[in-house]
Amino acid sequence: MSFNELRLEDKQQAYAELKEIKSVLAARGWFPGTSGNLSVRVGGFDPAQFAFAITASGKDKSVHTPSDYLLVDGTGRPIETTGLKPSAETLIHCEIYRLTGAGAIFHVHTVFNNLVSELFWERGSVPVDGVELIKAFNIWEEEAHIDIPILPNYADIPRIAKLVEGAIQPRIPGILLRKHGIYAWGANAFEAKRHLEAFEFLFEYVYRWELLKK
Repeated sequence: MSFNELRLEDKQQAYAELKEIKSVLAARGWFPGTSGNLSVRVGGFDPAQFAFAITASGKDKSVHTPSDYLLVDGTGRPIETTGLKPSAETLIHCEIYRLTGAGAIFHVHTVFNNLVSELFWERGSVPVDGVELIKAFNIWEEEAHIDIPILPNYADIPRIAKLVEGAIQPRIPGILLRKHGIYAWGANAFEAKRHLEAFEFLFEYVYRWELLKK
C-alpha cells in the first residue's frame, strides 16, 4: 500500500470509528485529564507498510472538534501536513500493530487498572482464574487461567516500546503499564472495545476479590 493510495473514505471511516468509541469511553470517565489514546488501522494490513489514525495529543476527549485525529505511518510520523501532534505514546501503538496485525488499539487510564498493576507489579502479571469474562478473549476452557502482562511505565516512551515484543502473549490482547493504564487491541474497533471492556471488568473483579480475601 502506498500512502498516496489511502482513500478519503478510508480516512473518514477511521475517524468516524474513533469518534464513536471516544464518546462511549469518555462517558465512562476513562479519559481523565486528557489521558488515554485510541487508534484504528487505515487502508490495509501490510505489516511492512501501514498507516493508522490516532487521537491527537492533549485533547479533551469528552468533546469533539475537527482536529481530534491525525494519520501516521508505521513509525508514528504524520503522513499529512498537520499542526497536530500524535499521542506521546504512538510508538507503543506502532509496535503493537507491527507485532500483532491488529486493526485497532485502545488505551485508557482507570483506577482499577492502575491499582492492579501496582498490586501485582512484582509478579509481573495480573492473574485471573475462572472468571466468565475471560471468554471475551476467545478462551473457552473451563476455569481458564490467564496472566495479563505488566510493563514498567518509563518516562522515555521508546524504552517501553522496546519491551512490547517480549510482553505480548498470543492469547492475551492487552498489556498493562504500571500505574498508568491498559492497551487493548483487536482485529477491528468492535473487537478492541470488547477486549477493553473485558479487561476493565476483570481488573475490578481481581482487585475486589483480593480485598475480600484479606
